[in-house]
Amino acid sequence: MGARRPKVVVVGLGPAGAELVPEAGRTALESAARAFLRTTRHPAVAGLPGRPESFDDLYESAPGYDDLYAEMAERLVEAAVEAAAGGGFVAYAVPGSPYVAERSVAALRADGRVEVEIVAAPSFLDLAWDRLGVDPLVASVRLVDAHAFATDAAGQRGPLLVGHCHSRAVLSEVKLAVEDPGETTVTVLHHLGLPDEEIREVPWDDLDRIVEPDHLTSLWIPVLASPVAADLVRLEELVRVLRARCPWDSTQTHGSLARHLLEESYEALDAIETLSAAEPDPPAAAVAHLEEELGDLLFQVVIHSVLAAEEGRFTLADVARVVHDKLVARHPHVFGDVEAHTPEQVAERWEQLKKTEKGRASVTEGIPDALPALALAAKLQRKAESVSMSRSDVAERRRRLEEGVRRLDALPEDRSGETLDASAGEIEAVGQLLFDVADVARRAGIDPETALRGHALRFRRALEDAERTG
Repeated sequence: MGARRPKVVVVGLGPAGAELVPEAGRTALESAARAFLRTTRHPAVAGLPGRPESFDDLYESAPGYDDLYAEMAERLVEAAVEAAAGGGFVAYAVPGSPYVAERSVAALRADGRVEVEIVAAPSFLDLAWDRLGVDPLVASVRLVDAHAFATDAAGQRGPLLVGHCHSRAVLSEVKLAVEDPGETTVTVLHHLGLPDEEIREVPWDDLDRIVEPDHLTSLWIPVLASPVAADLVRLEELVRVLRARCPWDSTQTHGSLARHLLEESYEALDAIETLSAAEPDPPAAAVAHLEEELGDLLFQVVIHSVLAAEEGRFTLADVARVVHDKLVARHPHVFGDVEAHTPEQVAERWEQLKKTEKGRASVTEGIPDALPALALAAKLQRKAESVSMSRSDVAERRRRLEEGVRRLDALPEDRSGETLDASAGEIEAVGQLLFDVADVARRAGIDPETALRGHALRFRRALEDAERTG
């Protein structure tokens, strides 16, 4: 049996005054080598034994909540290691219950360097159910963090109990997440279990106007007129109805829909190019056109997700979660401690992360051979740079382009009907020239596929004008 790990005893302070702090928690705080508070902003703190140290300073210095809770856990582990050397342990007191909405405790329990013992206590939930007269199991209540209300409550009409409503800014985010609240009222639960306890109903639109919230404020939403994030939920439900009732939609498969996805992608691309050409002040019609085409593209994503859900494979929520988590993992310079100060550094890091993540032997794996040739060339050139493959300088590119033009001039003047008879060398010469042109365009910040398509479309219009006037 190995040596016993350093120990942290986590004490719940309950949701209100010192009378709700468990006696075992008081004992732990008194006998610990060192005692800590997550925050002094709790009504039970004044009645605690000793003078526990607090982490209030971290709320001012930590750049975000993830960093905040990670740093708390790290300090507690370090203190527990020191205490263990003298045969003692560390106590850590948190508001409410250590099991409810305590991310610092979750971080601590996930750290294998310490043993974590929990002294449970009531949470604000217990008082809320009592005051509301609600059995949460019977009512199927959904618990939601106000900071993630728009995503965690998506598709929900209620009942919802919303915690962490500590500021008017947070209440504004909750309010604005519901597009059509109708005549919805919400019950504000404030300072439950304290002498100044307040429970009152307010109109939805006044939520961030007449409520003065703090860290002991929560919301009870029995029912909403429309679900949170209603439009996306409505679209998914519409697709399910179409799958059940429409003769065309009901027969579609991933394979049969493939060409529609490609067509909608190109139509969205056309709309983007139209709008971009009119920047910085595009007409309303161009904006509306892009909105419509993106909607058509979104429909393709939703119907593929509904098909997969019918097959028991994945859902639209899974698609959103996967891309969310992938973007977080691919941006360690935003969500981690990696530094990247230029777009080039970001792109190079992205490619290396992608290669490692997917277990690929080459950064070229996963690039479809069926991409349009110019787009394929530009993508391969970007991949080459991501692995620091040598780049030719300006003089070398100019020399190669001039050589390519000379070789092109040496080809027969008119063999347009006999292209299949061109030699391998002639084909390679033209291919090299186009490849180099694509590289020049890409390095100038111009997508070669877009540039060629735009020119081809302008030529098409000129040709059509010539036919009309000829």
